[in-house]
Amino acid sequence: MQRAHINGVELEYEVRGEGEPVLLIHGAHIANAMTPLLDEPALEGFQQIYYHRRGFAGSSRATASTSVATHADDAAALLDHVGVSSAHVVGHSSGAVYALEVGARHPARVRSLALLEPALLTGPAGAVFMEVMTGLMSRYNAGDDAGAVDEFLSLVGRDDWRQVIERAVPGGVEQAERDAATFFESELPTVAAWSFDVGRASVITCPVLSVLGSDSGPLFAEGRHFLHNWFPDCIDADLAGVTHLLQMEATEAVAEAVGHFLRTALPSPAHASAQQHER
Repeated sequence: MQRAHINGVELEYEVRGEGEPVLLIHGAHIANAMTPLLDEPALEGFQQIYYHRRGFAGSSRATASTSVATHADDAAALLDHVGVSSAHVVGHSSGAVYALEVGARHPARVRSLALLEPALLTGPAGAVFMEVMTGLMSRYNAGDDAGAVDEFLSLVGRDDWRQVIERAVPGGVEQAERDAATFFESELPTVAAWSFDVGRASVITCPVLSVLGSDSGPLFAEGRHFLHNWFPDCIDADLAGVTHLLQMEATEAVAEAVGHFLRTALPSPAHASAQQHER
């Protein structure tokens, strides 16, 4: 991967292909969680921009003060670094939270938002989730990083989560354990403290997709309701028999849902021609 020096940190990134640019933002624990999508036929014909956020893999470390806004500004700065004025943004879990923040802070940079189960923690189901996280934090603070990661991924996936991850992302379990500090010390409290509402959503006028697995549990079903409240024209893609590890568990189905959405979000030939003429 290449390295970008932006916003006072270094981020690992990779650019593949040509066409409409698509920025992929991974969620917590597994830095390469979005890489299974990169080679899917449904996403051919797009320029794919993938990176490791602060705190993950070989990118600079995150801190307790690394905010959702900072992650969003990193994403916008990375687009500048690779010479892209605007992109479709695809985010998973906490990465989908950061994608929403990119849309709110930099609306002109976002052509569409494809949100794979954003980790929205402010509702009743979010409160229950955070109670469970208190126990996991205790386990992590006691020095059992691997045990805390195991319990978390068992919660959002299935009992066979290790096989699911290793099949889709070889070395992904090791990544999750190695970057446990990022999740428990920075990411979880940052996302829990984040606020978003109809007012902030109103600046986002691009198409929005909500991807939801049927077996992902009440937290992410509740997130779907938030998205429809914020974006009345939000498009739904429902995946049967899939958990929160959706793009690793059902890669082809996720890629097809996202690819179809991205193509419907493309500007018409006349509009694209007008944009090119203006440039």
